[in-house]
Amino acid sequence: MFENLSFLALQQYWWVIISILAALFVFLTFVQGGQTLIFSIGKTEGEKTMLLNTLGRKWEFTFTTLVTFGGAFFASFPLFYSTSFGGAYWVWLAILAAFVIQAVSYEFRMKPDNLLGARTFEIFLFINGLLGTILIGTAVGTFFNGADFALNDMNQVLWQNPARGLEAVLTFHNVALGLAVFFLARVLGLLYFIFTIDNDLIIARSRKHLFVTAVLFLVFFLYFLVALLFKEGFAVNPESGEVFMEKYKYLNNLLAMPLVLVIMLVGVVGVLWGIISTLFMHGNKGFIFAGTGTVLTVLSLFLIAGFNNTSFYPSNFDLQSSLTIQNASSSKFTLTAMSYVSLLIPFVFAYIVYFWRAMNKKKITSEEMEEESHVY
Repeated sequence: MFENLSFLALQQYWWVIISILAALFVFLTFVQGGQTLIFSIGKTEGEKTMLLNTLGRKWEFTFTTLVTFGGAFFASFPLFYSTSFGGAYWVWLAILAAFVIQAVSYEFRMKPDNLLGARTFEIFLFINGLLGTILIGTAVGTFFNGADFALNDMNQVLWQNPARGLEAVLTFHNVALGLAVFFLARVLGLLYFIFTIDNDLIIARSRKHLFVTAVLFLVFFLYFLVALLFKEGFAVNPESGEVFMEKYKYLNNLLAMPLVLVIMLVGVVGVLWGIISTLFMHGNKGFIFAGTGTVLTVLSLFLIAGFNNTSFYPSNFDLQSSLTIQNASSSKFTLTAMSYVSLLIPFVFAYIVYFWRAMNKKKITSEEMEEESHVY
């Protein structure tokens, strides 16, 4: 089956998979967003325990999806992996450190005779939620704004900035995406609290924080999106492989791919409806709409970053070193073999959905936290 596909079709197939994994990861950052709210939503130790336990039951999904995203990227587009992770390693090390302290914090916060104290690990979780989301969003911003690297004849990366990836914060468009991801994660975290916790005080505080957080998210996201659609983009000549600048490239991509445009519009409407239905209609299922909308919106952004003859990881130093899904991918044999393995993805997804629903069958209550033998 897959061996009958063209090399380009296989490359496009794997870019879609990468895009889906990225979209699922951004959705799952509601865990990180919720962690940045534990001090403002949880006023007592019991309330903080409820918040961290509804998040703690899902933190492995976020971490696993991030690892899977990195592994899939490495296997399908190894030149990107070696270029970005081998060149911009300070930003990736910072992201990795932020997620390592998250795993440690959930496991050790409630350990008896904890030398550092529960609050120390709560601060670690706040740091993970803050840095993890902003740095990842800023790093993804370089997909549209470029990075300072060049590749030699052996495809060895020559990074041109001693900050090794951290220089991305000097481009406000990158930072705007990072802040949009951060506030989106907080919006999703608040909606998740309302969706999964049975406590009137927590729900009331979550609704109160939702309005301001949603406004901040919309400010940064709309700035990023409008600026993206009207900026020059990194286009690729399909015949020669030459990279050149094209006016309104990403707007042109949306117009050239109407299905992707529909996905983006439906996604944005889903996020907005999740917020509006919770704020003004006092619904408690806004998380479902906003979460689905997040997946669709992020998916569409990744698709316009790599499809329609576009460089998904452009170089600001040497335009012709820019990476595309054609020049950065694995061999056809590797992509074919991996494609057969990818047929297992629906079964894994069904397994995750089953246990997700099982864990969310009942809302978390203070009584459950007192009776539960294992709490985070």
